[in-house]
Amino acid sequence: MNFTKQNTKEIVKILKNTYPDATCSLNFSTPFEAVVAVILSAQCTDERVNKTTPALFARCKSIQDFVDIDIKELENLIHPCGFYRNKANNIKACAKKVLKDFNGDVPSTMDELLTLPGVGRKTANVVLLEVFGIANGIAIDTHAKRISNKLGLSNNSDPEKIEQDLLKLFDNKDLKYINHLLVWHGRNTCKAIKPSCKTCTISKYCQTYTSENKLT
Repeated sequence: MNFTKQNTKEIVKILKNTYPDATCSLNFSTPFEAVVAVILSAQCTDERVNKTTPALFARCKSIQDFVDIDIKELENLIHPCGFYRNKANNIKACAKKVLKDFNGDVPSTMDELLTLPGVGRKTANVVLLEVFGIANGIAIDTHAKRISNKLGLSNNSDPEKIEQDLLKLFDNKDLKYINHLLVWHGRNTCKAIKPSCKTCTISKYCQTYTSENKLT
């Protein structure tokens, strides 16, 4: 189907009713902890990150602690999250840059966040929303990508292009909800393996479902 803003308004309304508690699942208490948590969440579940970060954040109570910690110790602490060597290097480099270039304050603009090692648009969008309450974009993670493609909201595979497609379709006032709703929908209904299409509350808007069932 060709989506209109009225369609996407209805999708947001339905998903908000379906998942009234949809929020960010990552646990953190400071802006830099938020950056670290999102970096760790790449190719890893939020549940696993939340089991890993308590010991990490107890060990590194400040940004300086992340700079000073031995890289091997950091790798061991974040090992369960996967890609631990690359993530450890990025976290330490990110901490150094925040201290050196931003006086120890996590920046609050997309352009500045993107200068931080390990921070791409997804991470930046999450930090902007969850830390600063700024919703100018949409974090495109594996759930958002899969569901956007299945629904037909975007035919692109590149996350940045998917984000631009979605920004054209959703009202600005709804941007703060989109990622959370798609993540919760992906975890609970539109799973990568064996999606629950028959119980999906937005199946009538799904290009994949309607084409497979010859619905119009």
